[in-house]
Amino acid sequence: MAELDVVGVGNALVDVLADTDEDFLKAHDIPKGGMVLIDDAKAASIYAAMTPTARASGGSAANSIACVSSFGGHGGFVGKIANDELGDVFRGDMQKMAVAFNTPALEGGPGTGRCLVAITKDAERSMATCLGAAGHVTEADIVDEFVGSAEIVFYEGYQFEAPTPRKSFVKASIAAHAQNRKTAITLSDKGVVERQFDGLMEFLPEHIDILLANFDEASTLFGSSDLETIAKKARALCPLTAVTLSEKGSVLIPRDGEMVAVPAEKPSALIDTTGAGDAYAAGLLFGIARGFDLARAGSLGSLSAAEVISHYGARPLASLKDLGSAKGLL
Repeated sequence: MAELDVVGVGNALVDVLADTDEDFLKAHDIPKGGMVLIDDAKAASIYAAMTPTARASGGSAANSIACVSSFGGHGGFVGKIANDELGDVFRGDMQKMAVAFNTPALEGGPGTGRCLVAITKDAERSMATCLGAAGHVTEADIVDEFVGSAEIVFYEGYQFEAPTPRKSFVKASIAAHAQNRKTAITLSDKGVVERQFDGLMEFLPEHIDILLANFDEASTLFGSSDLETIAKKARALCPLTAVTLSEKGSVLIPRDGEMVAVPAEKPSALIDTTGAGDAYAAGLLFGIARGFDLARAGSLGSLSAAEVISHYGARPLASLKDLGSAKGLL
């Protein structure tokens, strides 16, 4: 068994969450249910108009690794912070969860990144992200021995948009596969697929073992909203594809074998969908890393997502290990 279950490579961000309305989104040009990149000035303007309800270390892949830790797993993270107050908060949070995080801080560049999360009454989250230092992950930050020590190396699709972090994905994939480890990526956002379609179609079949997407992302990538068509094209692209279907659960599509339907886990309350996909990815990847069958691994994903959407914030408040044990999944 590998030393680590999952190592994530992604944006190191601090999330700021606030209750808003549709008018707020329009006023600040934030796409409903999506993510837009903003500069420091725009971030200051939006932040001044918000009434924050919570602040927490975030970033898509980092959220997933936090959930892996909550399952009792051993996680690692590669991401860039600055030597500033928010950077100290992020590193401290990782240390509290016993996540291996040794990426050197960025010197002489922008500050630690932040994600402003606007939550509307339908629990949808819309994000405005100032990447700051987070967008400066380079090949030098990929230590072959570190990524090779994990059963699965997991990439955040948002970083695929930047050429330098994309090169780090390639380097990490080569290092992982050299140790017979698996690689995974989440597509992160429909816009990422639209903007980076050609690059993804080149990168995925060569470097990725496990592809994660929600239905909109999968429909965009495979050019169809028909699940059977998506499945056929997915099998030709990657050894395993997971497509989440919101309240309808998810489907797991192995290259060799039948599609596995995984029911959704009903949350105790629907408060905030921030991080639902990150949590699902964590449960699925943790299960696969531990050798569970697809149905069991997918059920851990559903369980994790249900816990995260039952409260504000993208990281679990309850022990996912305890919840999984109570369900007979661990």
